[in-house]
Formats: sequence, structure tokens, C-alpha cells
Amino acid sequence: MTQFYGTTWVESTSATLACDCLAHRFGNAGDHGGRERRYPTDMSDAEWAVARPLLPVPGWLRGRGGQPEAYCHRATLDAIRYLVDNATKWRAMPADFPPWDRVYAFFRRWRDHGMVKEFHDRLRRKVREQAGQDPEPSAGVMDSQSVKADAVVGADSRGFDGGKLVNGRKRHAVVDTLGLLLAVMVTAADTQDRAAAQVLLAQVAAAHHLLVLVWAGGDYTGSLVECCLATLALVLAIVKRSDDMRGFVVLPKRWIVERFFAHLMRSRRLVRDFERPTSSAEAMVYWSMTQLMSRRLARPRSSRA
Repeated sequence: MTQFYGTTWVESTSATLACDCLAHRFGNAGDHGGRERRYPTDMSDAEWAVARPLLPVPGWLRGRGGQPEAYCHRATLDAIRYLVDNATKWRAMPADFPPWDRVYAFFRRWRDHGMVKEFHDRLRRKVREQAGQDPEPSAGVMDSQSVKADAVVGADSRGFDGGKLVNGRKRHAVVDTLGLLLAVMVTAADTQDRAAAQVLLAQVAAAHHLLVLVWAGGDYTGSLVECCLATLALVLAIVKRSDDMRGFVVLPKRWIVERFFAHLMRSRRLVRDFERPTSSAEAMVYWSMTQLMSRRLARPRSSRA
């Protein structure tokens, strides 16, 4: 299991460090000057205090080889948040961040080793606990979102969604009842929702053993309902739109996942799919949610009783 800051090292008490990240304390980040917080996406001190104990310990610090990192972890996280929120190109990263290739190497390492998902999941547990919920959910909501794909997306991972007239990719997501992401899977847009749901729900059920109920739309009817109950011990409840409904109607429970997709659209990198591999597209979704959750955790609590 990945080690995290909070499980191995205590908070730094040195007043001489520019930053208390492990790259500054034990690596070579001190060789580079610090940067001024200037962008809206930069982590505040309160956000950093929340996120820091949950960050993975680098492999070079656990005796797994490699050179000590030369750039601040906090600055690198700020760079990734800036890219996800503003949809800039990797090579167009502002000069006050670490070099773009070092930021991308950090992003790729976290993507390939599942560290961004693990970091995201730890933040989600904290948010649920702060909201008075159990750390692990017992119910969720599932849906999909089709988005146009950029020209860099190859034909092997893109398709045409005839129902929504979108040429691109489809994001299949399961969220909890607070609208927090449990799992996401990116496929070509012509992938049937039921086919993707079988794989996605198996992953969710394996990771969240207390999950017993998932609400979904009419696209998930059929044999999937019986399959989930028989193989995953999971009740798939279908929330359908009535035939006599006219215009926009808020459907019970399904609005939760629709609000989740609306949040993704606030991150400009996610308005279209710009990622070559689907693993990068999924990682961008997790990064967008980490920004939402760290801000929520850092928000001052109301003093009212």
C-alpha cells in the first residue's frame, strides 16, 4: 500500500524552510526559488494543510531508487490544478511553475500508479466524515456523459453517440449521495451504457464493500439489473422519466450525478476530451474533484449551533 505524508513524517517545525513538502525537507527542491501564490487555482494554506498529510511518499524516499525530487510538491500540484481548470497546454505552462516536463512526469507517475485515485479517495472520506456521513458509502448514482473529442484523440478510443450526436468519448461515472465521485471510466462515445456499466459496477463493488444500492436511468434496464443482483449483490434501481412528463423535470436521485457532471464542465480541460489515452482522461476527472474537495474541506465551518 502507498505510504502517505501523514503516516510516516510529522509536521515540520523549521522556520527556515520555504515549504514543508518532502521535496523541500529531504529532496533538492530548496535549490530552486519559491513561487508567489498568484492564481485562483493555487492552494491556500488551509487547503495545503488538508492535502499535505494525504500525499504519497515518493519512491526515492522509501528506498525504491531514483533521485530526490528537485521541485516543490505544492508548486507541482498547483501547476496541475492550473492546467485542469484553465485547459492550457502542457508546454504552455506559466514560467513561475516548475518546468512543464517535470510537471507532466509527476502527473504521469501518479496516473500510472493509481496515486491520484488514492489521494482522491482519501479526500472523499474526509469530506464524508465532515458532512456527518460514514467514510464508505452504501448508495450511489450512475450515469454517463458524452463529450466531443479533440483531434489528438485516436480513432481507437473515440466514437459517435447517435443519441446525443456527439463524436468523441463517453464518461461513465458512479457518485455517492453527496455527489462525490466513486469511480469513473472513459470509453468511446459509441459504447453502450449497459456494457460499460457491467465493468464499472464490478470495480465499484470491489472497492466499496458497503455499497448495496445504485440508482440509474432508463438506459440501464434489461439483464443488467438481474446481473448486478446475482453477481455483485447490488440492487440497481431504475429511475425512469414518465411518458406524460413535458419539458425539464428533476428526477429523484438522478439530479445528484447530473450536478457532478455540471461541476466537471467548470473545469475547462474537461469541456472537451484533449487526452490521448483514456487513463489520462480519467485522471483529469479525479484531479478536478480533488480541487473541489480540498476547497470544501478548507472552508471555514459555520459557528452557528
